[in-house]
Amino acid sequence: MRNRVLLVLAVLIGMTIAYVDSRPTWDDTGITAFSMLLAAGLFGLVAPRRVWVWAIAVGIWIPAYAIARTPSMGSVAMLVVLAFPLAGAYAGLAVCRVVAMR
Repeated sequence: MRNRVLLVLAVLIGMTIAYVDSRPTWDDTGITAFSMLLAAGLFGLVAPRRVWVWAIAVGIWIPAYAIARTPSMGSVAMLVVLAFPLAGAYAGLAVCRVVAMR
């Protein structure tokens, strides 16, 4: 039950980040990337069993929006954005393991 609640929360946070990123007045990629990294990192820290799920739940929405808006190979290349939540989720896992070892 806890993982389902966390999954819904991760999806909502990812969709919120994607919504803010899609606004015409928003032009700060660094904050968007850091937000995805931090959010997925927190989920990886709290529930380290399936970190890749948290990364996808948080990060898939920006590439999905780009592909839906303009379907082309350039839009598919937006899947590179998933590197940020993946890095964050696995960093959260690493922190969890370091804390557990102590």
